[in-house]
Amino acid sequence: VQLQASGGGSVQAGGSLRLSCAVSGLTFSRYHVGWFRRAPGKEREFVTAITRGHSTYFADSVKGRFSISRDDAGNTVYLQMNSLKPEDTAVYYCTIRNGPRNGYVFSVAGSYDYWGQGTQVTVSS
Repeated sequence: VQLQASGGGSVQAGGSLRLSCAVSGLTFSRYHVGWFRRAPGKEREFVTAITRGHSTYFADSVKGRFSISRDDAGNTVYLQMNSLKPEDTAVYYCTIRNGPRNGYVFSVAGSYDYWGQGTQVTVSS
């Protein structure tokens, strides 16, 4: 199983970035997908998730600015980030969880089965 995150970079406040997470090695459509981030000196935190049924969830800090979508045919999930703020600076990680398994809590990192390597997002003021 591989998760390859890409699309990170450096932008000015107010700018946009689109992250991608390409997944291989499993039946992607069965899996829920989440994005977490870790800023320097801070704990990893939940950003957003999309279930295998395409329900979406967002942290309060990104609601209205970020969106998440998935392409099951292409085994890819996208995180569109608009109106970026310096506090969005972090390494962003995509992660997946087998959908049919019970006990899923979308905002809890321990609910997920596999993690990508992360992609750096830097927002300057």
